[in-house]
Amino acid sequence: MKKQWKLLLTAIMFYTRIPVPKNIDHSDEILNQSTKYFSFIGWIVGGFGALIFYACMFVFPLSVSLILSMVATILLTGAFHEDGFADSCDAFGGGWTKEKILEIMKDSRIGTYGTVGLIFILATKYFTLLNVHTEQIPFVLFSSHALSRYTATGMIFFSEYTRDDATSKSKPVGKRLNSTDYLISFIFGSTPLLLISYFYSYWYLLIFITIIPTIFFLKRYFEKWIGGYTGDALGATQQISEIVFYLTFIGITKFI
Repeated sequence: MKKQWKLLLTAIMFYTRIPVPKNIDHSDEILNQSTKYFSFIGWIVGGFGALIFYACMFVFPLSVSLILSMVATILLTGAFHEDGFADSCDAFGGGWTKEKILEIMKDSRIGTYGTVGLIFILATKYFTLLNVHTEQIPFVLFSSHALSRYTATGMIFFSEYTRDDATSKSKPVGKRLNSTDYLISFIFGSTPLLLISYFYSYWYLLIFITIIPTIFFLKRYFEKWIGGYTGDALGATQQISEIVFYLTFIGITKFI
């Protein structure tokens, strides 16, 4: 139990801005083992966003509450995944060879593709959530953050890390995941959606039909161009999966 607690704190340290005890290790091996808790980090981030949204609704209108909730989750993670998405947009938008794509991805400066990508993905999050029933938004935030982080661990499990050299940016990323850890990640990632389906409608389980293929579509895309995933690709996977979740949710809601 002590070891698992340490692994959880390691995941919290790397994937959020939440302070942890100073004695938590920074080794790659510990980070790899802690990856199974990545979906649980979604519980923390999504739960925090849901709490901020719920509290703000007592004072502000829906639109303002949504914006403040989004800002809160970005601050909690340090825009970790948004940065990965922006870097991926720049790299795949501006590079036509593996070497060029990885070179652009290493550049911490954001370019045109990254800027446009961030604007559109944040706008899409906002407007899709704006079309979710108000009482469902906290549950949707909680479950989407968990399930979208599971897709990143799915990428780690089914694909290979493509860049392992010392020239890459110091962006932490777990590179290995065994079957047991993958199952743990799936349980943490899927449980919130199962609860939503139980309390609202079992039709929402159809979200799995869009989320799971998203992993393999992105896996195929990344492997085609760069031979596998990078830390930035995992961030992009999480962000895209979050959008897929919201779009599928409101699509299902429209027909039930």
